[in-house]
Amino acid sequence: MINKTFQGSLQVREFETRSEMGEAAAQSVILTIKNLLEEKDYVNMVFASAPSQNEFLTGLVAAEDVDWSRINAFHMDEYIGLASKHPQTFANFLREKLFNLLPFNHVYYINGNNENPLGECERYTELLKMKSIDIVCMGIGENNHIAFNDPHVANFSDSQLVKIVDLDDDSRQQQVNDGCFASIGEVPTHALTLTIPALMNADYIYCIVPGKNKARAIFHTLKDDISTRYPSTVLRTHPNATLFIDKDSASLL
Repeated sequence: MINKTFQGSLQVREFETRSEMGEAAAQSVILTIKNLLEEKDYVNMVFASAPSQNEFLTGLVAAEDVDWSRINAFHMDEYIGLASKHPQTFANFLREKLFNLLPFNHVYYINGNNENPLGECERYTELLKMKSIDIVCMGIGENNHIAFNDPHVANFSDSQLVKIVDLDDDSRQQQVNDGCFASIGEVPTHALTLTIPALMNADYIYCIVPGKNKARAIFHTLKDDISTRYPSTVLRTHPNATLFIDKDSASLL
C-alpha cells in the first residue's frame, strides 16, 4: 500500500498496482463478512457489475474460509430490455465472475426484462426492505455515477430505493471504453438502479476504482464539493466507507 488517508469520513487506500488493490479490497470485505457472521445468521450484500471489479471479485472467490451459504446477494443495477441471455447484462457478468462460483444462500436478481419496469422497482424495493443491506461493494463511473445514478438523475434524498433512469452519453460511452460494447449505439438507453439512499443505507461500503480512465472521477470524488454534480462525493459522508484506488486512478490527486 502506498498510503492511507481520509477525506471526510471516507477512508482512502492507495496501492501501487491494480492487483494489489483488488486483493486488499477482497481481504477487507472478507474480514467484515466474518465479523458480521459472528453476530448474525445471514449477511446481505450488494455487488457492482463492471470490469473494474474483476481483481476484487477474483479475491473473493479465492477465499477459503468464508461461509457463503449464509450470505444473500443483490446486484445494484441492470439494463432495461437487454435480452436475458445477452452476455452484457449485469446479471450475467456477476454469474460468471461470482454468483456461479460460490454457494450463496440466495441471489436476488433485478429483472431488466420485466414487462412492467415500475413493478420490478417495487418488487426489488420490497426485497431490500426485507433484507437490510450490510455491505455494498461498488465502483465509480467515469462521470462520477454510483450504480446508475448519473449526475442528471442523482438524488441524495431520493424517496425511492430502486428507480428507472435514462443513461447519459458519458455513462453509455464508458461501457464502450470498458470493452463491454462495440459502439455507443449498442448500449441500452435506460436501466433500473438502486438509488443513492439505497446504497448509503448499507452499514459498510467498499468502493473499488482502478485505472487511468477513472483518475478524473477520483479527483472529483475527493476534491470537489459534495453535490449531485459528482454523485460519488456523497461517499465522504458515510461513516464506514473505504475507497480502494491504484496508482493510475490516483494520478491526478
